[in-house]
Formats: sequence, C-alpha cells, structure tokens
Amino acid sequence: QVQLVDSGGGLVQPGGSLRLTCAAAGLTFSINSMGWYRQRPGKQRELVAAMITGGSTDYADSVKGRFTIERDTAKNTAYLYLQMNSLKPEDTAVYYCNANLWIAGGLVDYWGQGTQVTVSS
Repeated sequence: QVQLVDSGGGLVQPGGSLRLTCAAAGLTFSINSMGWYRQRPGKQRELVAAMITGGSTDYADSVKGRFTIERDTAKNTAYLYLQMNSLKPEDTAVYYCNANLWIAGGLVDYWGQGTQVTVSS
C-alpha cells in the first residue's frame, strides 16, 4: 500500500528557511515523478517542484532560485525533500507531497496529508 507522510512545516519569518520531508512507503510500482504541490488560501493546488525519473527537475517560476527539491530512494521507499530559502509571505500554503506512479499501464497520483507553512512576521 502506497503511503506518503509529509512533515517539516511551521511558522517562519520572511527571509527564513524551512525543509519539508516526505516519507514514501510501499513504492512497489515504477515512479514516473515525485514532487511538491501547494495550495494557498483561496487558490487551486499548484506545482511547486517535481523530479522526473531520469533526472530532470521542474520548478514553478515563483520559487526558482529559492527552493530545491531532492530525492533519496531505496527499495520500495523514498524520501523527498524541499529546501525552502528566502521565504516570502506569499509562500504561505499547505504543501503536499505527490508520487505519480505507473500502475497497470496508467499513471496514478498519490498524495501526502499536507503540511502547513506560514511565513509571517
């Protein structure tokens, strides 16, 4: 059973840093990509950063140069990290880990429960 657990959120002042962690278990299927999404108040969920299996990464324009995504994998497990620097109030959101897996010839999304990031003085 695929399970993703997000952690690392909190309250931070503008200009500060946070590191989010996603612990993924039960990854018995091929990974197409893993990434972080966020949902800001009153907005739709949006991509923050993603790693495509094979090496490429994708960042939202608003976080380029400030956020870095990293992934460590082992048999059937993975840890996904999001290092967030120079945080801004507009980065306030619930952040969700995503795993996009190949299952029975199609792509299926799995989500973490979300972790709240609040950037405020």
